[in-house]
Amino acid sequence: MARIVITGGAGFLGSHLCDRLIERGDEVVCLDNLITGQVENIEHLFGNPLFTFVNQDVSNHIWVPGDVDAVLHWASPASPPDYLEAPIQTLKVGSLGTHNALGLAHSKGAKFMISSTSEVYGDPQVHPQTEDYWGHVNPVGPRGCYDEAKRFSEAITMAYHRYHGLDIAIVRIFNTYGPRMKPRDGRVVTNFLRQALQGEPITIYGDGKQTRSFCYVEDEVRGFLALLDADETGPINIGNPNEFTMLELAELVLDVTNSSSELVFEDLPVDDPMQRQPDITMARERLGWEPEIQLREGLQRTAAYFESLGIDNL
Repeated sequence: MARIVITGGAGFLGSHLCDRLIERGDEVVCLDNLITGQVENIEHLFGNPLFTFVNQDVSNHIWVPGDVDAVLHWASPASPPDYLEAPIQTLKVGSLGTHNALGLAHSKGAKFMISSTSEVYGDPQVHPQTEDYWGHVNPVGPRGCYDEAKRFSEAITMAYHRYHGLDIAIVRIFNTYGPRMKPRDGRVVTNFLRQALQGEPITIYGDGKQTRSFCYVEDEVRGFLALLDADETGPINIGNPNEFTMLELAELVLDVTNSSSELVFEDLPVDDPMQRQPDITMARERLGWEPEIQLREGLQRTAAYFESLGIDNL
């Protein structure tokens, strides 16, 4: 049993991480200011003696009384509409928030683990992306607030590791989907599922030939825990290496939902990557991890979750 602090624990990924840690007997202290996280994601844990929720903006000073074995820094807007609407808060949580979380880990003698992102690779010129690729990022483009916040968070985490000897781990997360995603979070899986379930046209940006690799949340969190429990610093890619074009994803969503929605095409957003696929050799060899849930099954589960919310509420 360990006592673990999770920043951003009421978010999509953070809440699933809270669940898995508690299931295995760990005590969880969840910090979240609920700007993009939702109480609904964690309210089933209220009353559980292993769970504590603190409404906290981690860009400000944070302190948790008592012993702490690990600090997991998952706090940040993650979908393009969220971080484009809150670019300064995104940069602050990636910089000040990471510094504060690192300070907490250092003061407690705890392990520190940070959720980074495939966005550190930008619009990659290497395919698939390996952890030693430095990336191709536009620092002054509209997506730079998120990309550079995560790149800085990796840099300061490594600085604490080298200077203070802090035990750290860096995970680079690729496109993840599943229950508890907000239907209107602006990411492609949620967009396509919501539009298909509501019978609206499915919006494809560009020609639809750009690719992504989609990892179901259950697999993703299993990878997080494998890295947390390992003696590995990283960065390590955790994602599904199976690559799909947006057109292929749209057709699969239509099939899974039995929708007759038509496809419509709009201009590609600025700096939208054309390819994104993780090389997970390191995760396989060092963590014994690889994804198990195929895209069709994951989409079926996610569609069922959306339907449970009520089609009119999507």
